Amino acid sequence: MDDFSFPDVVIVGGGPAGSTAAALLAVAGRRVTLLEKEAHPRFHIGESLLPRNLDILERLGVLDEVRAIGVHKPGAEFVSDRTGRSCAFPFAHALDRSRTHAWQVRRADFDRLLFANAAHRGATVLENTRVTDIHFRAAGERAVVTARGADGASLEFRPRYVLDASGRDAFLASRMRVKETNKYNNTAAMYAHFHGVERREGELDGYISIHLAEDGWFWLIPLQGEVMSVGFVGNQAAWKSRRGSAHELFLARIAGSPTVAARMRGAERISDIYSTGNYSYRARQGHGDGYLMIGDAYGFVDPMFSTGVLMAMTAGELGAKAAHAWLDDPVRGQRLAARTNRELASAMDRISWLIYRINDPVLRSLFMAPRNTLWMRDGIINMLAGNLRGDPRAAVPILCFKAMFHLLSAMHRMGIGPAMPEAMPRQPHSAPAAA
Repeated sequence: MDDFSFPDVVIVGGGPAGSTAAALLAVAGRRVTLLEKEAHPRFHIGESLLPRNLDILERLGVLDEVRAIGVHKPGAEFVSDRTGRSCAFPFAHALDRSRTHAWQVRRADFDRLLFANAAHRGATVLENTRVTDIHFRAAGERAVVTARGADGASLEFRPRYVLDASGRDAFLASRMRVKETNKYNNTAAMYAHFHGVERREGELDGYISIHLAEDGWFWLIPLQGEVMSVGFVGNQAAWKSRRGSAHELFLARIAGSPTVAARMRGAERISDIYSTGNYSYRARQGHGDGYLMIGDAYGFVDPMFSTGVLMAMTAGELGAKAAHAWLDDPVRGQRLAARTNRELASAMDRISWLIYRINDPVLRSLFMAPRNTLWMRDGIINMLAGNLRGDPRAAVPILCFKAMFHLLSAMHRMGIGPAMPEAMPRQPHSAPAAA
């Protein structure tokens, strides 16, 4: 039997989820073919990793290689446009302190590294190969995956199992009509790379900066070579009645943020301006007989807390286990596939609670003046570090934080209780505060 045309597993998509799964399946002795529609390196956002990524990178054997291309990231900083204040969340204060840093990476380099590692581990990898159709046959029969190769020729694969890691294309979810956009987080983003953006120094050196604007938020991510990734994410109101080119829109958003504009005086754009919309979605059903959707192909939430790559790589690990099990025992494999989707959905739900409320003045005030009563601050940092899979130590701190939010929200609606700075009228900023 031709190993090329009849692999055990075909993986659609050579991003972090697909490359992670391919490497692990190949190490386990499975014949795996990884199909990527583009060629590495290619531009991508999601450049800020989390401490929990490091365990997976170590298991993949690429920890030192990623360190070499990254900027050390010891935490996250939140900056308020309304008050000019900055508040740092160092990973060293997380409840789980087994990993107290991460890295910021150019995704073009990071994804290429993971893709090459999958090939090094024994996977068959094909670039510039776009999957055009997947046909699932009767139980026990191989699926038929058709693709268009780099030379335009048609290719056909007959795997026993399919992992859909196609990212925001959501190949199977779109074709099966099970992809549901989250109506509570209908946002759009614009982003680019710049030279000459003011970088944080001292204790905040290497931090990702989240600037809370009036109707959305900015990310500022320091990368190697004095490059800064800058992006703005806003809801529908942030883009309403906007006119002009992408360049003009992006510059207008930057100029409208006193704290971001202060850091970008004299900055030079060195990339195209990219945009995307409808950030959050999830598949109603992410697995079935002979297939499993992993990473962004299953679901995605707003990237505010840098969870995208971690969830993708976690899904890659879990998906590899499910596929490996299914090849020997389809019943057990189905159970693991269902568990994979449940775990990813639960993780997205945990972080989404914060994301959906980030424009709420009460939540912003709590974030900009965090209290550590009953370890609430450390519990939040624990989430920011990527501990999203039900850490029992964080249950009480997070519950207390939510209770505090609901209590202060009720008091704010009744006009009683402490002042909420984020709810007050914005004051002119003659000199935005620098952390």
